[in-house]
Formats: sequence, C-alpha cells, structure tokens
Amino acid sequence: MKSASSPVHRAAILPSPIFLWRFKVMLFLIWGIGCCKIGWESVLRMGVDLRDLFLYEAFLYYNPLLLVTMMVWLWGVNLWVFSQGSANYAKIFDLDQNHLTHHEIWKCSIWMTIIVPTSMTAYLYLYSHGEVSLAASQPVLLYIAIAIVLIFPFDIFYLSSRYFFLRTLWRIALPLQAITFPDFFLADILTSMAKVFSDLERSICRMVHRQVATIAWFEADSVCGSHSIAIPLVLVFPYLCRLLQCLRQYKDTKEKTTLLNALKYSTAVPVIFLSALKYHVFPHKWSSVYRPLWLLSSVINSLYSFYWDVTRDWDLSGFSRIFKFNKPSFFSNLLYGRQWIYFWVIGSNLILRCTWTYKLSAHLRHNHLTVFAVAVLEMLRRFQWIFFRVESEWNKITKSSFQLPTSEMLKEDEKLLASTNHDI
Repeated sequence: MKSASSPVHRAAILPSPIFLWRFKVMLFLIWGIGCCKIGWESVLRMGVDLRDLFLYEAFLYYNPLLLVTMMVWLWGVNLWVFSQGSANYAKIFDLDQNHLTHHEIWKCSIWMTIIVPTSMTAYLYLYSHGEVSLAASQPVLLYIAIAIVLIFPFDIFYLSSRYFFLRTLWRIALPLQAITFPDFFLADILTSMAKVFSDLERSICRMVHRQVATIAWFEADSVCGSHSIAIPLVLVFPYLCRLLQCLRQYKDTKEKTTLLNALKYSTAVPVIFLSALKYHVFPHKWSSVYRPLWLLSSVINSLYSFYWDVTRDWDLSGFSRIFKFNKPSFFSNLLYGRQWIYFWVIGSNLILRCTWTYKLSAHLRHNHLTVFAVAVLEMLRRFQWIFFRVESEWNKITKSSFQLPTSEMLKEDEKLLASTNHDI
C-alpha cells in the first residue's frame, strides 16, 4: 500500500526558483564559452589566405539573424517599460488579450540567442574540418526552420501573434487598405532593418545558386556579388512601402502632413541609388558628378529625418512620461523627468541619423565589421525612438478620450436648456 506524501514533503523536493535561475545561467555561460572556444579554434585552422573570405561569408549568413535577435531582445525591454507605466500598449496596437508580453518575447529571444550562434559555430567547425557539404547545410537548415516556424499553421508557437505579425507585413507590402498605427509603426522599424533584408537577399541568393561554403561568390560582378542590382532594390523597398503608406493616408484623411512625411521617405531613394551607381559608371564620373550628389542627398535625408523625429513623431510636451512607473524604482527615478534625457535623445538621434546613411550606401559596405557596428547603433536608435513614439501616440489617445466626454456633456446641457423653454 502506497503512503500518501504530504504537501510539505512534495514542496521540499522541488528546487527553488533562484536555484533554477542560477542553474540556467550557468548552463548558458558554459554553452557560450564552448561556442566561442570551438569557433575560435575553427578559425585558426583555416589558412591565412582564405581566413578573411571564410569569415566574411559566415558573417553574411548569420549577421542578419543576430541583428534580428538583438531587435527582439530590445522589443522585450520596450514592452517591459510599457507594462510598468501608464501607457496601455495593448490598446495602442489594438492587441487582443492573448498578446505576447515581455516574458514571452524574452523567451523567444533566448531561444534565438542559443540557436543562431550554435548554427554558426557548427558551420565554422565543419568547414574548418573539411566537411564542406555539412557546413553548407547549416545556414540553409536554419533559414528553412525559421521560415517554417513563422508560417506554421497549427496552434503552437504563438499562432495568433505570428498571424498578426504576418498579416501586418502583408498590409505593409500592399497598403491597399486604411493604415493603422501597427502598420506604419512596424514599417518604420523595418526601415531601420534595410541592411538586414539586403543581407538576407544575398544569403538566400547564394543558397539558391549553391554558392554556400565556396569562394566563387566573392566575384563582385557575379549574380550574388556586391555589385548586384538587387542590393539597392532591397534596400529601398522598406522606404517605398512607408512612402506608399503615407500616400494612402493622404487619400483617406487629406492631411498635408502625410505628404510631407512621404517626402521624407522619398529622400532615402537617391541616397541608395546614387551610391549603387559607383559600380556602374566610370570612376571620374563618380568622383565629379555622382559622389557630390550622393553627399548632398545624404545630408538632406539625415536632417529631414531628424527634424521629423523631434517635431512630429515625438511629443516633447510630456517627454519621458513613459518612464513614470506605477511602482517607484531606480530605473524610473533615473529617467523620469530628467532634463538630460532631452539632450541625450535629441543629440544621439541626430548623430545616428547621419551615420545611418553609411549603411544605405552600397559603396561603403566593404568593411563588414564597421557596417555591422552602424547597424547595431541604428537598432539602439530605433529602440529609444520606440519609447517616445508610443508615448506620443498614447498622449493623443488620452487627450481624445478626455475631450470626447466633455463634448458629450455640452450636448446634454444644451438639450436640458432647450427643454426648459416651455409655455406656462
């Protein structure tokens, strides 16, 4: 006969949450150190003459996924800050009750942080040990797995959130309906990830043409080379989508500010295509004609975008109110109502707006580490932009909700006054 165990005994068997957290952190550190060690030893096994090309190719396949992983981490931080304050982001983005919180977003980012570097380490190890075909399969399998997870039609892996994300992407690509806040909000984020899409296109191109784990693709004029016309086309696509959204908004609202916003996105087009012309014109023509035009268009795009951020996207009247948490904390006390936030956000936004044109310019992308650093900085700029853009939208919602009852009360008063005008 089995003896029944008491609840106290069963609870004593379970490990404490603190112990589990420390154990997970220890496993994560062991995994990270192991990946770094294996990757470094694999790189050292390569010949000096091929090492740079080998690293450049591995970097191309995995750096866009690493940047996406970073953006998911940052979005989780955004949601955590929103959940601590008064801004109802679920109402702003018109989300249902089953929307992902920062906890679920961080779970996704943790898995991405584990899977992407593991695949990259396997690629480095297998290639350096002569298993070229197995090495070539690593990024291909990773890309296929990510695509399957996104479009998986069954009710697992946050189906409703994946459907909402894919539906929003479709609405961005084809803005044939009225534009909602999630539509242009995500489209703005995608403009900061233009370089990610460009690298994804080049990676998929090489996978389709079976150029993975080879150096045949290194020829600049090849179908997937650095001189490909597809690069500026992919770079400009997020800006064209955002421009079409603005035109659609003007059609629906007749507000002239939407046309000015469309003009802002159109200024990115000459920056991208004038830079790409370097590979298709004579050197003296580039130096005397197209390079000055590229510099002028870059200055116009940077300053116009900066002006729009500060004067249109952000509401400076209630600046940093987003950091006023419901429960006082060190983070809230550090940021809420502090004057230095004004100077930091405006100054850093101006500087990073100017450096962002570096990434949009194909002729400056030969130094992939510098481009990666600029891409990371742009992600951080967009990360802080999100706080104040959402704050501005929440201020609009709260003001409109406050004004609506006031107008209704006035109408009721008028009815009451009218009802007193009767004959005795």
